Amino acid sequence: MGLPVISLVGRPNVGKSTLFNRLSKSRQALVSDFEGLTRDRQYTEVLLDDDSETFVTIIDTGGLTNEVNEIDSGIQGQVLNALEESDIIYFIVSARDGVIGLDREIGAQLRRLKKKIVLVCNKAEGLDLSLAAEFYELGLGEPILIAAEHGQGIEELIDHTLP
Repeated sequence: MGLPVISLVGRPNVGKSTLFNRLSKSRQALVSDFEGLTRDRQYTEVLLDDDSETFVTIIDTGGLTNEVNEIDSGIQGQVLNALEESDIIYFIVSARDGVIGLDREIGAQLRRLKKKIVLVCNKAEGLDLSLAAEFYELGLGEPILIAAEHGQGIEELIDHTLP
């Protein structure tokens, strides 16, 4: 049996690649304000927790959209492949943006998968924590607030992930 697999999923520019880099302690994934930079799945093996010596495979994915074109269809196919491989899904949303329609659509699709889903509210630095309450409407449990760029909330995210 291989390592547990965690996929990072969400719409464009919510910080999936930034979280991938933070968890892998690397700069493997390109990060930019430019939407659609990540298109293919990117894998890395990570020591998630030093104390328990828990290793996992993390998959960075491109951003899901509701656009219909060749590039976005290819990205969606890559994300679906990642979801099939996953034991755990980090559904990443933007705390700055709040819940938007596309988040609701993605959340509904993820709930049907019957896999462990961790709702990750990224870009939460400097925001009122009560704003996270609106993310409960996605029906995916307690949102974990992080700021991947600054490393805030990463330990709580890892603790929430481990059995």
